Amino acid sequence: MMKKKILFAMIASVTAFTGMSAAHAEGAYVGAGVTGNRYNFDIPGATSADNHSGYKAGAKVFAGYDFDKTWAVEGGYADFGSKDYSYVTSAGNGSVKSDSHGYYLAGKASMPVSEKVGVFGKLGVAKVKNSLSGTGLSTGISGNDKTGVYASVGAQYAINEKVSLTAEVEHFGKSADQGRKATGLALGARYNF
Repeated sequence: MMKKKILFAMIASVTAFTGMSAAHAEGAYVGAGVTGNRYNFDIPGATSADNHSGYKAGAKVFAGYDFDKTWAVEGGYADFGSKDYSYVTSAGNGSVKSDSHGYYLAGKASMPVSEKVGVFGKLGVAKVKNSLSGTGLSTGISGNDKTGVYASVGAQYAINEKVSLTAEVEHFGKSADQGRKATGLALGARYNF
């Protein structure tokens, strides 16, 4: 609950500066980037040489439209990568594989910090598909699709009028019971038309 209040306060503070110049142009844009995503597997009684949690790299593409220097709308697709976990319990062995990807659509509020640097917040909806497969004791395990809140805070650096670099923390809906967790990092580049 506290995270939601902090995010709301950050977005509200961004909107207070609507008359300031921004680090990007108005109009359509596209972008691509890499994501860093945390995975965690919690198998009761499991002992294993494999690490039950860790990070995987993924990829992201997005497109949006800046209505003015403050407000925009953005949508995107992220492939969060996949991770395997093999384990041993007193009842036997097993392994789980998680593969996740998601889509989002969000409103975006931006505020310039300087001529080339800006900060932003995004709030919208995300749909995430968490595919799970297993062997041994995990045979028959299945993933699920989850729809939930998409939220992001980040910064943008304008290399020139057309190209910018972005860094952000993104929250894609709800965490999977096994596998990918909802919050991750994204680094990207965007091109303004």
